[in-house]
Amino acid sequence: MSTQPPASEQSATPDPDVPVVPDVLVSLVDVTKYYGDFKALDAVSLDVHRGEAVAIIGASGSGKSTLCRTINRLETIQEGTITIDGERLPEEGRDLTRLRAEVGMVFQSFNLFPHRSVLDNITLAPTRVRKVPRAAAEARAHELLERVGLADQAGKRPAQLSGGQAQRVAIARALAMDPKIMLFDEPTSALDPELVGEVLDVIQDLATTGMTMLIVTHEMGFARKVADRVVFMDGGQIIEQGAPEAFFTSPRTARARDFLSKVLPR
Repeated sequence: MSTQPPASEQSATPDPDVPVVPDVLVSLVDVTKYYGDFKALDAVSLDVHRGEAVAIIGASGSGKSTLCRTINRLETIQEGTITIDGERLPEEGRDLTRLRAEVGMVFQSFNLFPHRSVLDNITLAPTRVRKVPRAAAEARAHELLERVGLADQAGKRPAQLSGGQAQRVAIARALAMDPKIMLFDEPTSALDPELVGEVLDVIQDLATTGMTMLIVTHEMGFARKVADRVVFMDGGQIIEQGAPEAFFTSPRTARARDFLSKVLPR
C-alpha cells in the first residue's frame, strides 16, 4: 500500500466560512436541484457522520440517486451547499478533481474500461491522480481483489466477468483511492437476482470496518441489517429518517407506511 498521504492532507484547508461539526464528514444544507422546471431535490439537508452507513430508500423518482450524485458534483445544484470534511464542494477545476478523489463512487452499471484488465482498471486512478508508484498501486490492487473475493481475476478483462464480479471490481477500484466516503448508487439494480448477495456481502464487510457510506438501495432487508440510519425520500424531500429497526417496524409518516406496505414481504 502507498504511504503517500491523501491529497486532502497535502493541500486541503478547511473552508473558514463552513462551521465544522465534530464527526460530520458530509453535510448538505438546503440542497435544491432542478431538471428544467422539475425540482428533483427540494431543499434537502442531511449530515453523514464519520464511520456511519446511511441507506437512502424510496420509490423510483424520489430523488435518491440525484442526491447521491450531487455529493461529488456529478449533478450540479442550483441552491444550497455541500461540504466534505469541512471543505465546501467546488464547482469546477482542480479543486473539484482533488476533492472528488476523496469520494468513492459505485454506480448501477460497472463503468469499467473494457479494453483494460481488472488490475489496470483498479490501478489507473491511483497512479494518475494520486501519483502512487505503479508497484505500490498493484500491491494495493491485489489486496483489494483479495478482499472482494476476486484474487484470481486480476488478469481478466471485464467482459470475462459475471455482473457480480464486475461490480466487486468496481468497488475495489473505488477503494483503491482510499476515499473518505463511499457512495453506492443502487449497486445491485443491474444484477441478476442470484448475484446480488455477493455484492451486498462486500458492502456489509465495509460497514464492519467503519467505512463511511451512503447507499442508495432498493434492498430493504439489506438496509435494515447493515445501515446505521435509514433515510426515506419522496418527491425530492427527506420525509423521514431514523434507526433501521424503528423505521421498519414503526414508521412515523403515512407516506413511509404506505411505501413499506408495498415493498416489504407480507
